Amino acid sequence: MFFSIPLRKFYILKQKLPFPSSTAAAVAIHSLHSGKNAEANARKKTRALAIAFVASITFKCVAEYAPGILWDWHWGWTLYRIGWQSAIKVENWNFIWEFTPAFIGVGALIGLNGAYSFFGGAVLAWGVIGPVLVATGTAFGSELYPKEYPGYINYMSMVLDDPVAKPSPRYWMLWPGVCLLLAGAFAELFANYKSVLASFADLLEPIWRFVLRRKADSEVTTLIEEPCTPDELVPAWMWGGGILLSIIFTCAIMGTQYDQNVGVVLLAIVFAFLFSFIGAESCGRTNITPVTSIGNASQLVIGGVNRGNGTMQQQQLLNITGSMLALGASEQAVDMLGDLKTTHLLRAAPRVQFYAQCCGAVVSIFMSTAMYILFSEAYPCINDLSLQDKCAFPAPDVGPYRAIAIAVTSTSLPIPSSSGYFSIAILVYAFVQTFVKYRFIPIKYWEFVPNLVSMGIAFILNTTTYPMAVAFGATVAFVWQRKYPAAFGFYCYAIAAGMIAGEGLGGIVGAILQVAGVSGNFKGTAIGCPANVYCG
Repeated sequence: MFFSIPLRKFYILKQKLPFPSSTAAAVAIHSLHSGKNAEANARKKTRALAIAFVASITFKCVAEYAPGILWDWHWGWTLYRIGWQSAIKVENWNFIWEFTPAFIGVGALIGLNGAYSFFGGAVLAWGVIGPVLVATGTAFGSELYPKEYPGYINYMSMVLDDPVAKPSPRYWMLWPGVCLLLAGAFAELFANYKSVLASFADLLEPIWRFVLRRKADSEVTTLIEEPCTPDELVPAWMWGGGILLSIIFTCAIMGTQYDQNVGVVLLAIVFAFLFSFIGAESCGRTNITPVTSIGNASQLVIGGVNRGNGTMQQQQLLNITGSMLALGASEQAVDMLGDLKTTHLLRAAPRVQFYAQCCGAVVSIFMSTAMYILFSEAYPCINDLSLQDKCAFPAPDVGPYRAIAIAVTSTSLPIPSSSGYFSIAILVYAFVQTFVKYRFIPIKYWEFVPNLVSMGIAFILNTTTYPMAVAFGATVAFVWQRKYPAAFGFYCYAIAAGMIAGEGLGGIVGAILQVAGVSGNFKGTAIGCPANVYCG
């Protein structure tokens, strides 16, 4: 959170990155309080948001009792059961239509490029590469019900029994996905190296002025115009002191709780700051924060530093905690930058937003812990790797963290050679595409260039339901904007926000019902679910 304050001037005032969700929030707030018909417009948008919210949360809760009918359409399984035997392959590769309001709403916000890249990555990974791997004997699945339902095979689990000689398609796809995420993020960083260097220069400029005893009215300080008064800004002693105190407490906690070396903690904090640039570039331009790539990149470095220190289990624990530190700090910085973007567009004071974020951060510490306890109690599968493919909350980022922690601490590299070679090829392709994009493709055509970060997420995610829903939402929003631009601009963000919030709170309601023993898992029906097993 403290990292984001010095980054504000460069990314928001100079580069003017759009931060789509933050801009949408600012536009929505501004429209509620401006114009001749501000009060009437506010009522209309609030009504639209409320209707979308109520409909979304109601649908989420009701669908839990008949998920095979209302939530997931396993159309491949249905065709298989009525006699089309080869249709089971559609189910095997998890091409299922899911009526998820949240991801449809996300698609409406992020636009066609990010959404179609996400969906295209899923089709490429699970509709092309995966079946080829199985057909050539490179990857293997496990039959679920060989006698009752021949041909029904699970390809989407993270099987680690023999990951080198007999990998599952999901494990094989993990490494190209991670490379695609890393390459996509770092290629953009390298392509914008001048901006990054300028950002560092701008951040260090006050320090150099202090050391050299220069006055503040030097030419450098006028490069970026500051619209806020000094009283509205967060003073350097406040965010600088916050960073210093955070470092001290982080080192103390990591050392006492996990026996983590202070040097490794400081290295993770340095990576957190560096990765804040990557996160800001990605989220500011595409509305997607490359969470997995940020954590995985830090894992590779921290794993090398910690190698040989303690038992294998201790090394893996230190690897994951160190990478989580780098990831958490950088992700929080990106979130704060998004809030500062909204603040800037509304001409509000960054200092007030900073105070509000500090209060929210304190509350979130206890809230996040409570939510984890609730969901762990309701869905024990989130803590059981063997049940991830059947879990209502699969947490796709967890698999890559575990796999890389094992890889960097193992005596031999547990990566199939074919997966490794393909990962290298896809990494090279990512840098080549980025070079071609910035060197030869006009900016107006960049929207047609695939978003590599979105594609990488699809490679790691063991389902195609979310990419399909996001692509559907983006398509609906595109058509709506073309046909009825005024209505789109007036209602789209409000409806999308209501859909996202409704499903999110519906998940909490579902968890409470699960703990109470009256959820769909206990009282629902399995009609429409594969093998007549409840699929909610």
